[in-house]
Amino acid sequence: SIPGLLYGPDPGYQPLREEIAKWQSGFYGGQADAERICVTGGASQNLACVLQVYSDPLFTKVWMVAPSYFLACRIFDDAGLVTRAVGEGDEGVDLEALEARLREAERDEGAEKIKLVKPWSKIYRHIIYCVPTFSNPSGKTMSLSCRQKLVKLARKYDALIITDDVYDFLLWPTSSSSSASSTTALMPRLVDVDRTMEPVPSADSFGNAMSNGSFSKIAGPGLRTGWADATPTFTYGLSQCGSSRSGGAPSQLTATMVCQLLKYGDIGKHIEKVLIPAYKKRYEIMMKAIKQFLIPVGVKVGEVSFGEKEIFGGYFIWIELPKPMSAEVVCSTAKERENLIVAPGRLFEVSGDHSVKFETSLRLCFAWEEAEDLEDGVRRLGKVIKEVGEGKEIPSKHAGKEIKNDLGAFR
Repeated sequence: SIPGLLYGPDPGYQPLREEIAKWQSGFYGGQADAERICVTGGASQNLACVLQVYSDPLFTKVWMVAPSYFLACRIFDDAGLVTRAVGEGDEGVDLEALEARLREAERDEGAEKIKLVKPWSKIYRHIIYCVPTFSNPSGKTMSLSCRQKLVKLARKYDALIITDDVYDFLLWPTSSSSSASSTTALMPRLVDVDRTMEPVPSADSFGNAMSNGSFSKIAGPGLRTGWADATPTFTYGLSQCGSSRSGGAPSQLTATMVCQLLKYGDIGKHIEKVLIPAYKKRYEIMMKAIKQFLIPVGVKVGEVSFGEKEIFGGYFIWIELPKPMSAEVVCSTAKERENLIVAPGRLFEVSGDHSVKFETSLRLCFAWEEAEDLEDGVRRLGKVIKEVGEGKEIPSKHAGKEIKNDLGAFR
């Protein structure tokens, strides 16, 4: 029989679980443990499964760090959950504001569950969602001290931290004198902090953090294969999600292929030899163009400091327009006059809570366009910003309305 053509075991193709565990251990450190790994159909599909197993529409409150990955909002909406925004702040999440709202939510008595709790699962009181490393959209990375404090909060208030750790492997030094490495993680994941920080969770604990990994950003989105990393108890419960129990492990055929790519080092070589050099070059071209064409018209680049480490990663650069210029007006004008698609900040507001606003922000993506087109694109954007500043804008068709996603591969 051919394993890839059969129903897979609930936690996924075992050889791939083992290869992921070994590969992650080399990048993040720590001991390889395949029991912490559950193969998924990608980060988005897995988020939906996590919500099916570990949340309840009446009981669970969701807190999304904003600006947020906009398409995640719909996954929470489909699960019947109400999303609430918490600002990113200087270090990755505004902990003071988050705790104040968690404390306020605890006074909400009478919260009931509509789900029956299964022996292999639990219902968390809160879910905190974020992209802590090279965030989509801001490019910011949460500091280590902030990660530690966030885990403490999660333990205190019975919260599950769900992190999309999909950009972690895409990092490069921004200075020739930098000693930063592209072969080791910039920061321990929140799931690593939760696993090692005292008091260390018991062996049978569900834990308070789960890492959502994906091969989409490092091998190809069409693979639809990823992994969850959490405590063995949590990943077993996740593997018992009804769709996995009925249909077998997600992406079973593709999992056998990805396993070979990991086993023989092809994915690692692709990241090191192809992706990082290409993205580093594109990032440098875009940053040079921003300094040449956008800074002179009043644009500011979002702060993404990593202390003494001169390093960047991911796909995105977050910029601020001169106030009170509207990002939506700039985007609509850019599309009509220059055939440029740029993502306005409002797109990254939390769908259920617009209290944290980004009306003058833009997200630029350097990962999709060819390197030779980036400078010209930024130059034309600078031209549009200058024209809008002079009152020569085209009114946004989306003012006061839900923004339609036409960003294609810029996800």
